[in-house]
Amino acid sequence: MANKRIRYRPGHAGYVSEFTQFLDRYIEKHPDVVEDQRRGWYIYWDHAVDLKQLEEAEKDSVPTPPYYYP
Repeated sequence: MANKRIRYRPGHAGYVSEFTQFLDRYIEKHPDVVEDQRRGWYIYWDHAVDLKQLEEAEKDSVPTPPYYYP
Protein backbone atom coordinates (compact mmCIF):
# COMPACT_ATOMS: atom_id res chain seq x y z
CA MET A 1 0.00 0.00 0.00
CA ALA A 2 1.52 3.30 -1.08
CA ASN A 3 -0.12 5.49 1.56
CA LYS A 4 1.37 4.69 4.93
CA ARG A 5 0.10 6.43 8.03
CA ILE A 6 2.51 8.81 9.67
CA ARG A 7 3.20 7.65 13.20
CA TYR A 8 4.06 11.10 14.50
CA ARG A 9 1.11 13.26 15.50
CA PRO A 10 2.08 16.93 16.07
CA GLY A 11 0.50 18.40 19.17
CA HIS A 12 0.12 15.03 20.86
CA ALA A 13 3.81 14.34 21.53
CA GLY A 14 3.75 11.53 18.97
CA TYR A 15 1.20 9.46 20.90
CA VAL A 16 -0.54 6.75 18.87
CA SER A 17 -3.35 4.84 20.55
CA GLU A 18 -3.40 1.06 20.69
CA PHE A 19 -6.49 1.05 18.52
CA THR A 20 -4.79 3.15 15.82
CA GLN A 21 -1.77 0.85 15.97
CA PHE A 22 -4.08 -2.15 15.60
CA LEU A 23 -5.80 -0.62 12.57
CA ASP A 24 -2.45 0.25 10.98
CA ARG A 25 -1.22 -3.33 11.40
CA TYR A 26 -4.52 -4.76 10.16
CA ILE A 27 -4.48 -2.63 7.00
CA GLU A 28 -0.85 -3.60 6.36
CA LYS A 29 -1.82 -7.28 6.54
CA HIS A 30 -5.13 -6.86 4.66
CA PRO A 31 -4.69 -4.21 1.93
CA ASP A 32 -7.84 -5.41 0.16
CA VAL A 33 -9.94 -3.90 2.97
CA VAL A 34 -9.24 -0.37 1.75
CA GLU A 35 -10.37 -1.19 -1.79
CA ASP A 36 -13.47 -2.93 -0.42
CA GLN A 37 -14.25 0.20 1.60
CA ARG A 38 -13.99 2.36 -1.50
CA ARG A 39 -16.28 0.01 -3.43
CA GLY A 40 -18.86 0.22 -0.66
CA TRP A 41 -18.62 3.99 -0.64
CA TYR A 42 -19.33 4.18 -4.36
CA ILE A 43 -22.29 1.81 -4.05
CA TYR A 44 -24.08 3.78 -1.35
CA TRP A 45 -22.90 7.39 -1.64
CA ASP A 46 -21.34 8.35 -4.97
CA HIS A 47 -24.11 7.87 -7.48
CA ALA A 48 -25.67 10.07 -10.13
CA VAL A 49 -28.68 12.09 -9.06
CA ASP A 50 -31.61 12.41 -11.45
CA LEU A 51 -32.70 16.02 -10.85
CA LYS A 52 -36.00 15.60 -12.69
CA GLN A 53 -36.95 12.61 -10.54
CA LEU A 54 -35.89 14.50 -7.40
CA GLU A 55 -38.04 17.49 -8.39
CA GLU A 56 -41.06 15.23 -9.00
CA ALA A 57 -40.59 13.54 -5.64
CA GLU A 58 -40.52 16.93 -3.90
CA LYS A 59 -43.72 18.01 -5.70
CA ASP A 60 -45.53 14.78 -4.82
CA SER A 61 -44.54 14.72 -1.17
CA VAL A 62 -46.99 15.71 1.56
CA PRO A 63 -45.58 18.11 4.15
CA THR A 64 -45.29 16.72 7.64
CA PRO A 65 -47.41 18.67 10.14
CA PRO A 66 -45.48 20.16 13.03
CA TYR A 67 -45.82 18.56 16.43
CA TYR A 68 -48.14 20.52 18.69
CA TYR A 69 -49.32 20.31 22.28
CA PRO A 70 -53.14 20.04 22.58
